[in-house]
Amino acid sequence: MIEAKRYRKSTIAFATLSGSGVVVILGCLALILVDIFVNGLPQLSWEFLTQPPRDGMTAGGIFPAIFGTVLLVLLMTIAVVPVGVITAVFLHEYARPDAWYARLIRGAVYNLAGIPSIVFGLFGLGFFIQFVGRGIDSWFFGGEVVWGQPALIWASLTLAVLTLPVVIVATEEALRTVPRENREAALALGCTPFEALWKVTLPQAAPGILTGAILAVSRGAGETAPILFTGAAYFLPYLPTHPTDQFMHLGYHVYVMATQSPDVEATKPILYGTVLVLLLVTAALNGLAVWLRYRLRRTNP
Repeated sequence: MIEAKRYRKSTIAFATLSGSGVVVILGCLALILVDIFVNGLPQLSWEFLTQPPRDGMTAGGIFPAIFGTVLLVLLMTIAVVPVGVITAVFLHEYARPDAWYARLIRGAVYNLAGIPSIVFGLFGLGFFIQFVGRGIDSWFFGGEVVWGQPALIWASLTLAVLTLPVVIVATEEALRTVPRENREAALALGCTPFEALWKVTLPQAAPGILTGAILAVSRGAGETAPILFTGAAYFLPYLPTHPTDQFMHLGYHVYVMATQSPDVEATKPILYGTVLVLLLVTAALNGLAVWLRYRLRRTNP
């Protein structure tokens, strides 16, 4: 009886502490969001959303940054999702769990997940720009600098490497939820292993795979450190039209206005508006992915 009372008291105490922690976290999040919305909403206007910045970024709009952010995230998603899904399918469907190469790949994925984002920026600068880009220039352009410079394509690929572990882990978890009996039934009906994978396993795991894509979009849209060296521009009033063009980014725009502006008070309203737009753009991209996941779940219940 005494032990039961002690257990009940400890359970209540633990639940109280856990609930208090949740309340504190949600309260901090609510305060931040309220501050952003209260100060950012008055700045939203048609001009702010559709015009380029001017007068030292103290007037005008942020459309080039919105366009660059959306384009960067879309290119990143196109690059990371196929590679992440193929890697996860290989690890779960084909590789033996105790194989040395499977352990090596999983170890590399876990290590990638723990690397600070600024290191990915330095990696993108050294590998994609200095090695791959300069190599393309020396082979095809006689040494003229075309690809060997910070550009949209290199920033997208750098973010793809950054978010690759998220997609791989989420896809593996989605594949584990597909019952083994479904694969065996498909094979018993005459399907080849690839047909069973393509027509049975992947459609049923598609909602989970899209969950990984949503998490990748959420992280990629808000990252600033990896694109500092690989393509983001301080001020660029025109839109990128080629993979080798630089671009403006909402996150980098916020960083520049908060740290490099000679008149912080003059740029503070635009800063709040830009942060609010970044949140809304990220929410819109996530909403699109959630809608696609919902449609796939209805198609493949």
